[in-house]
Amino acid sequence: MSVSTETEAITQAPLIEKRSIDWVPHGERHGKLWHQLPLWFVGNFQYFSIPIGFIGPGMGLSLGWTAVAGTLGIMIGTIFMVFHASQGPQMGLPQMIQSRGQFGYRGVVIPLFATFFTYFAFNVVDQVLLGSGLKASFGLNPEVVKVVIAASAGVLAILGHDWLHRVFRTILAFSLPLTLIVTIGIVLGHGGGAVHGHPGGFSMVAFMAELSAAAAYNITYAPYVSDYSRYLPANTKPASVFASVFLGATVSAIWLIVLGAWMAIRLGATDGLAGLQLAGNNVFHHLGGVVAMLSALSLWATMGMNAYGGSLTVLTAMDSFRPFTPTRRMRIAVILAFMVAWYVVGEAITGGAVAAVSVSLTIMLYLLVPWTATNLVDYFVVRRGHYVIPEFFNPQGIYGSWAWRGIGSYALGFLAEVPFMVIQGLGPINYIGPAAKAFGGVDLAWVVGLIVTGGSYWLFARSLDVSAEVAVGSTAHA
Repeated sequence: MSVSTETEAITQAPLIEKRSIDWVPHGERHGKLWHQLPLWFVGNFQYFSIPIGFIGPGMGLSLGWTAVAGTLGIMIGTIFMVFHASQGPQMGLPQMIQSRGQFGYRGVVIPLFATFFTYFAFNVVDQVLLGSGLKASFGLNPEVVKVVIAASAGVLAILGHDWLHRVFRTILAFSLPLTLIVTIGIVLGHGGGAVHGHPGGFSMVAFMAELSAAAAYNITYAPYVSDYSRYLPANTKPASVFASVFLGATVSAIWLIVLGAWMAIRLGATDGLAGLQLAGNNVFHHLGGVVAMLSALSLWATMGMNAYGGSLTVLTAMDSFRPFTPTRRMRIAVILAFMVAWYVVGEAITGGAVAAVSVSLTIMLYLLVPWTATNLVDYFVVRRGHYVIPEFFNPQGIYGSWAWRGIGSYALGFLAEVPFMVIQGLGPINYIGPAAKAFGGVDLAWVVGLIVTGGSYWLFARSLDVSAEVAVGSTAHA
């Protein structure tokens, strides 16, 4: 696949986005910095965030400690997320194409698997949540809901980057003020309910489970952010991107996680959408129903985002073994296939919503942590943003086919996680690693994975001559 380096004139964006995994020319960088904040705010201002707040209380954690754990987790996860966001304007590429610099032209399929699992798992769980939530809240037929949600999310992904931004901003304009009214009503004591059972206390196992789930929530956004910042002008200040994405992704997630914990303790809620509807209706009649529907719409829009990112991941994997020129038609075909696949798997899921959220986030975290550590150490410490972009599309290029440094670091990081893993509720699988048992069941796998992977890659990369690499690549494309 060839990359044009010519600057193209900015034209009116087409109804259906024409770009996919190719480089975005500078003349097409029509994105605006302020668009990042509402996108990532709404990305977490939806139904999926609420059950994360159920995890701590479900394990005996108090509202206060759940709020602390959720807040810390979200802030930790978002730090990794925002560093990836700055790569979009600088590189003009989807995130996983840039990862060829660490893993090689074909070796990138290893983190691609982890990334695709994330997109796929989110949409499967989202479909389960929406089906059960809209039935509990409005009595809607869950089977009809799942079909409509899957089809319309696929259409949104097909329309692409610009339409995703527009839809997220529109939903925010309605959902933010109404959810704020509900929250104020709850704070003033109008949300109703009473403490169900013991109000909870502190448990390190429960605290770390809540913290890990919250950290996973935004770490799993790491493969997304560059895809949605790559249309920003190349001269966009990284600090501005950091601030916009960090503010958007943290405030909404923390807000709804704490709200979810309150619902679990005060309302005995087991479904976030039903709990939101009940609390809202207690504040003002019918308000809860409107807010719940807007929350469901936000989750639907996020499914479109997942489908869009998932299609870029699949196309990158295909191109890694058989290079091609990406077309709009090819991106649409991949999205449609992806839509059918997540719908079919979602239909087969029967587990509880809270368990589905917790387990899926845990597995995503284990898979993505070694990738994010490798990518960020390479970008900010080793190569410091100096890449030869055309070489990302050259199977025989300077980044190699299977880059042992990135692959080895990922493998070491993942293997180091295994003794510390805690996976419970995955069908018949209940695994607590020997190191996790020694720590009383506390899940520290992702922390170990970050340290081992990042340290390994830094050591391996000491033999890398970045200046010579850039010189060779630049000469080849002069």
